[in-house]
Amino acid sequence: MTADPSTLPLEDNGIATSPTSKPVRKTGWRRWLLVPLLMGTLFTGAVIGMYFQPPGLCVFFTTTELQPGAGTDTPIAVAIQQVTTQEQVAVISEGDVVALGRIIPLGDVISVATPSGAGDARIAQIKVAVGDIVRAGDVLAVLDNLPQLQTAIAAAAAAAGLRVTEATLLQTQASNAASLREAQAALERAEAAATVARADFARATSLLERGVTTRADFDQIVATTTKAERDVESALATLSRYASGSETVQADIAVARAKVDAASADLDTATQNLDRAYVRAPETGRVLNIKARTGERPTSDGIIDLGDTSQMTVEAEVYQTLIGRVTIGDRVIVSAEALSQDLIGVVSAIGLEIGRQSIMSDDPASNTDARVVDVIIVLDDVSSALAQRFTNLEAIVRIDAGRTP
Repeated sequence: MTADPSTLPLEDNGIATSPTSKPVRKTGWRRWLLVPLLMGTLFTGAVIGMYFQPPGLCVFFTTTELQPGAGTDTPIAVAIQQVTTQEQVAVISEGDVVALGRIIPLGDVISVATPSGAGDARIAQIKVAVGDIVRAGDVLAVLDNLPQLQTAIAAAAAAAGLRVTEATLLQTQASNAASLREAQAALERAEAAATVARADFARATSLLERGVTTRADFDQIVATTTKAERDVESALATLSRYASGSETVQADIAVARAKVDAASADLDTATQNLDRAYVRAPETGRVLNIKARTGERPTSDGIIDLGDTSQMTVEAEVYQTLIGRVTIGDRVIVSAEALSQDLIGVVSAIGLEIGRQSIMSDDPASNTDARVVDVIIVLDDVSSALAQRFTNLEAIVRIDAGRTP
């Protein structure tokens, strides 16, 4: 028996439609709301990525070897501390001048070498330590040629006979003085005898004229008078030899004095040579580095670095196209990763010569032939105190060009 299909329960398969149902109309305006939402999400992600630079983004740039901001001449995503080439700092800011620099003591670092003439002497003793404050003339180190030079002084004083020559000079002067006194006494005796002889001659002449005396007695008196006159002349000649202006006396004393001067010169030379055993500070400053040890032979680079850290400065190398914007007195901000805070200073000197860049960055692709001008910045008291421990530290220098501090 077959059942009536109209009475059987049927499952609605969605094919049949009710004559009374109406189709549902779908609208697409809600889809357009996703566009600004997507744009806002992308913008927010870009800002967050530029500001925080998460590790994933850094890995992406490292892997792809892309540089942040490389697609523009004025990158805003590069921090000042990452600017290391002169080409980059030339375009980093229109109002300021940014350059590489190094922190140095006032007047730069002095490499103290051994004295001239020290030869192959080695270091016997270092008298200072790193950080010590020394004054001009202080002994920094002693060389092992000190005993030899001290012996040379003793030999110069003994072998040259300085004391003997000095005694000889005194003896010559005393002998001349004694001879002078003897000559004066002899002259006085001769003059006295000549006076008596002249008186006798006058009486004998009177007696001879009156015929009282004989010719023989008169001739004897004449001979005596003549001898007395000759004795006076001889005494005068002897006295002239020992007078202060006499050539003979001056020659004797000059010879003795020349020997003394020669001996003194030898002793002075030996004494001056003694300084070859000492390494002295050329000026007041702080010991920054000791580059040699006891027993070593000093090199041409010196043995001790010395600098006046009481006033620290910064030597900046400003790119040649920017130097025209820098003037004396411009305010300067110096920054480096090793510094706990930025340093403040002012431009104190601008070089007059354009030279090659000497402060190099770590970037192997940087331009090492850049043309720069040296600019010296004097730090204020607080910044100078902070920078005393960072001699030769590389730093970024930002000069407020055209502004006053």
